Amino acid sequence: MTITSNTNKTTYKILVVDDCKPILEVIQENLRNASYIVFTESEVEKAIEFLAENKVDLLITDLRMPNLSGLELIKHVRENFSDMEVILITGYPSIQSAISAVKEGAEVYLVKPFSTDELLSSVNLVLEKLERRRRAHNIEIPAGSYGIIGESDAMKKVFKLIRKASETDLNLLISGESGTGKELIARAIHNNSRRRSAPFVPVNCTAIPENLIESELFGYAKGAFTGAGETREGFFQLAEGGSIFLDEIGDASLALQCRLLRVLQSKEVVMVGSNRVQNVDIRILAATHQNLPNLVSKGLFREDLYYRLNVLEIKVQPLRERGEDIFLLLNFFLARLKKGSNLSSINFSDEALQTLKRYNWPGNVRELENFIQRLAFLYDGEEIKSSSLPVHMKSMISGGTGLNKTLAEVEDEYIKKILDSVSGSKTHAARILGIDRKTLREKLKRILK
Repeated sequence: MTITSNTNKTTYKILVVDDCKPILEVIQENLRNASYIVFTESEVEKAIEFLAENKVDLLITDLRMPNLSGLELIKHVRENFSDMEVILITGYPSIQSAISAVKEGAEVYLVKPFSTDELLSSVNLVLEKLERRRRAHNIEIPAGSYGIIGESDAMKKVFKLIRKASETDLNLLISGESGTGKELIARAIHNNSRRRSAPFVPVNCTAIPENLIESELFGYAKGAFTGAGETREGFFQLAEGGSIFLDEIGDASLALQCRLLRVLQSKEVVMVGSNRVQNVDIRILAATHQNLPNLVSKGLFREDLYYRLNVLEIKVQPLRERGEDIFLLLNFFLARLKKGSNLSSINFSDEALQTLKRYNWPGNVRELENFIQRLAFLYDGEEIKSSSLPVHMKSMISGGTGLNKTLAEVEDEYIKKILDSVSGSKTHAARILGIDRKTLREKLKRILK
C-alpha cells in the first residue's frame, strides 16, 4: 500500500487499483498534482481489505486483473458503499464490457491510453455528482447561519449583514422576491439584537382593511366606536421594547404610509378614541418584493417614508441564483416532513437534481417547500427521475430558449403551465407563483383577452 497526499486541505480521497505498476504510478502522480489524496493497490483482494477500514470518495479500477476482476470490485463497492463513485479503466474496450461496467455501477468507462486531461475531466465529473448527492442529503445548519438554510456566497453575504444589523437599532429594509425568506431574516436580526427578550410583531401591510388601519396599528380606547367594549392595544404597543416587522410595505396604501411616517418620525402613537400620546420604543424592520424607488418615481410610495425605512438594506437573492442551496433546502424539507409523518425516504436521480438546480423557481423557497411536500406524498419511498418532475419545471429552465419572446409572453406561458400542473386550482397556482389570488386573477384577465 502506498499513500500520496499533499498540503492542500482537499478532503476527496481516491483509491486507484491496477496490476500494472507504471500505469498506477502515472495516475497517482497526475491525481496528486491535482491536489487529491491518493491511495493505490495492485490487487482487488487488497483493495477490498483497504475499503473495509478506510473511507474513500472515488474508486478508479482497471478491468482485467489477476484473480478477481475490476467488475467484481465494482459490484462489491455498490453492495457495501453507497456513498462512493466509480471509474472503470481498461485497455481492452468492448461493447459488452462497457455494458457490464454500467450495469455494475461504474459512472465512467475510460479507455487506455488516456490523457491527463481526460483522466482529470472524468474525475471532476464524478466528484461533482458525488458532491451534489451529498449536498442533497445534508441537513446540518452551519454555525453562523442563524437557523437559515444556505451556504451560497449570496447567503453568506446576507448572514454577514444580519450580524451587522443585529448590532444596531437603525430601521432596516429587506428587499427580495416573494418566498425568499424575508421574515426569517427579520426574526434572525431581532433574535440576535438587544431587543431579543421583547416581542417580535409581524404585520402584513396588505391584510389591513382601510377602515381598520388606525385601530389595528395603534389600538383603540373603550367606547371609541360601536363594538369597542374594551381598550385594546395595537401592533405598535404590542411590540413595545422589541421589533415590529412591516411585511410587504411596498403594497401598503398611501393612507397607511402616511400614518406609518408619523410614527417613524415621532415614535409616538395615539389610540383611536383617546387623546393620550404614548411613546413607543420599537425598532422598525420592513420588507418588500417591490422596487420601491420605482414606486416612488410613480408617486405610489412616499419618498420620505422610503428614506426613513431604508437606513439599512439587505437584498435577498432569488433561489435560482443561489446554486447549491437548492439541494440543502430540498433535503431539509424532506427531513422535516419525515419527522411528522410515516413517509419513507425518497431519492433523486442525478438528472432530476440537475433539473431542479436549473429550474427558475419563481416562487423561491416557498415554492420549493410546497413542491417537496407534494412530491413526498406522490412518490413515497421511490427514486425521483427527471421524467417524474412536472412538465413546467422541465420547460422553465434558466438559460433556456425563448429569447425572442417578450417578458409578458414568457410569463403568460408559465402561468398556463402552472395552472395545468395543478389541475386549474388558482389557490394552488398562486401559492407556487408566490403571488396572491387577486394578482393571479388580474394576470389571467390579461391572458384570456
